[in-house]
Amino acid sequence: MFIRKDPSILVFLAILALFTIGATLMSEAYGSGALPTSMIKVLGKTLCLALAALAMDLVWGYAGILSLGHMAFFALGGYMIGMWLMYARTGEIVSATLSRAAIPPTPAELQDGIASQIFGVVGSSDLPLAWTFAGSLPIQLILIVAVPGLLALVFGWLAFRSRVNGVYLSILTQAMTLALALYLFQNDSGFRGNNGLSGLQNIPGLTDVPQADISIWFLWASAGALALAYVLAAWLVSGKFGSVIRAIRDDESRVRFLGYSVEGYKLTIFTLTAMLCAIAGALYYPQAGIINPAELAPIASIYLAVWVAIGGRGRLYGAVIGAVVVSLLSSWFTGGRAPDLSLGFYTIDWVDWWQVLLGLSFVLVTLFAPRGLSSLIDLAARLRHPSRRGRDLGPDVGALREREAKA
Repeated sequence: MFIRKDPSILVFLAILALFTIGATLMSEAYGSGALPTSMIKVLGKTLCLALAALAMDLVWGYAGILSLGHMAFFALGGYMIGMWLMYARTGEIVSATLSRAAIPPTPAELQDGIASQIFGVVGSSDLPLAWTFAGSLPIQLILIVAVPGLLALVFGWLAFRSRVNGVYLSILTQAMTLALALYLFQNDSGFRGNNGLSGLQNIPGLTDVPQADISIWFLWASAGALALAYVLAAWLVSGKFGSVIRAIRDDESRVRFLGYSVEGYKLTIFTLTAMLCAIAGALYYPQAGIINPAELAPIASIYLAVWVAIGGRGRLYGAVIGAVVVSLLSSWFTGGRAPDLSLGFYTIDWVDWWQVLLGLSFVLVTLFAPRGLSSLIDLAARLRHPSRRGRDLGPDVGALREREAKA
């Protein structure tokens, strides 16, 4: 089994389980209360960002496709679940209000009341066509992966069949993200324009449940999604599919010459990772509470690539490490927790200087540690004497060459 060949999978799952259990035992809902609910939400959102980074590593680190638009799929997943959350929660409020009338409201009156409440902020009282299935949770759950997946499929088919590669493909993915963001910014787009979708932390039917409990549930869901995605990614890269996409990354022309459908493999990994990002977004935004078109800004996808590069491109655990470290540091620096640094003639306010520090870290990692933070794990592994089991470590037949292959 592929898990036996790669012990890092079990190590990752064990660390993730310990992290989740530890956070639960220190939460306000099920533990000592050492971690406030706001911090539990930060940890849950961090796991969602780690899932998005894992998807980015698959498409960039393994397949060599530098997509600067994957956070668009992340945001679309958030919009799909946000539509149901906002519609159902508003429906509860409107239904409670109209129930006080002498005559019970009809379904049409109830829908009109929901539409007025949601879209009155943009001067409309009609329910847009895009919200046709907003009242159905099963359909919206399907749309979480269907909409971003279809967008990625169409975009990827058009780009890959034209053999757009390298920086040109990166520019196209950014253009796609920017076009989608500009469309959503419009008030008549059907998604409340710049106002976005808000109140997503209020789960319909669970209004009496404290946010401390709900935050832990989302932490569990985020950890479970990350664990399943990690196992799926490890399975993909361990077999023939992983060998082919790595070969495409290293020498696409030769792979095409050998008779493989390069476009098919690239389209598959591009679409699959888009759907993984969408699932991450669907778990992220109920914890954030709000989503607006600014979340689709191209800079967000650039950040995603930076996380993967800092963690270690081409290594699944490296992408997770990069996302977790940068996300937590960002929350610390931009949340006002980091003390200002006085230089005498100038005081560094980390809220303003965090992005500069992040950019500098990216440059330093690129120059001096191309394998990112995950190289520290490799260094620790080299300090341990390998298990020989009676076999040679030299270059002769039968020697242990796995370490040389991974170097």
